[in-house]
Amino acid sequence: MDHPLSESVESMPLTRFSGRRSAHGRDRVAREEPLEIQLDGTSLAVVMRTPGHDVELALGLLRSEGVIGSLEDVVSVRHATTAPTAEAADNILHVRLREGVQVDWRRLQRNLYSSASCGICGKATIEGALTNMPPIDDASRLGAELLRGFPERMRGSQPGFEETGGLHAAGLFDAAGALLVVREDIGRHNAVDKVVGWALGEARLPLSGHVLLVSGRISYEIAEKALAARIPIVAAVSAPSSLAVSLAERARLTLVGFLRGESFNVYGDGARVVAE
Repeated sequence: MDHPLSESVESMPLTRFSGRRSAHGRDRVAREEPLEIQLDGTSLAVVMRTPGHDVELALGLLRSEGVIGSLEDVVSVRHATTAPTAEAADNILHVRLREGVQVDWRRLQRNLYSSASCGICGKATIEGALTNMPPIDDASRLGAELLRGFPERMRGSQPGFEETGGLHAAGLFDAAGALLVVREDIGRHNAVDKVVGWALGEARLPLSGHVLLVSGRISYEIAEKALAARIPIVAAVSAPSSLAVSLAERARLTLVGFLRGESFNVYGDGARVVAE
């Protein structure tokens, strides 16, 4: 029995591989959308999040950044009532502070990076990315059996995780399946940046025909970083977000999710993964 989708879940197309069989279907993935937080009419930050509990997210951010000390410092928090589209309205949050609350904007700008190119809806975010980075034209093919062995091989090159259990990893494989480099970091995005930095230092960019494997999930930011480095295939042991899948479909990226054991899912350009 199908259950109705909540605001935090989206249905996306996929190709499901199991053993030597593959089948087209749909999957429920966590939604990812940008949220612009405006403070007394000024844009404070654009953060990627799963819709839902936006007010709590904004309040928690303001508290952690030292903008507010308690709820008494906040007059109101509400979504925009006017915006170019209904989707955009859902992705803009207005926060009004009580008179007398002092905001150190210079310090906040150092701590929080707000990018106008993120836009205020998923569609605008993707359009902005494709304006600077065209879709990938890469005819690479990768066998499913070769792909299945990647997680275990990367796990063997994660000494920090073995010791602490608290580090993410990103690994880069070439077209023949050779593991070229693994980098660890407490942030998965940082680990990906380190891998791309390594490739830059080795004069390997663009990374046509390569596979990026990440621990955890595939967020929009990770898919965007792969697109910038021209990596055609991004794989993960966990799920992709809806915005990552949408970018993959537009940018001709291949995303491989739930890469565990014999089974995995392919999103976006599915032609690059072959059953045999």
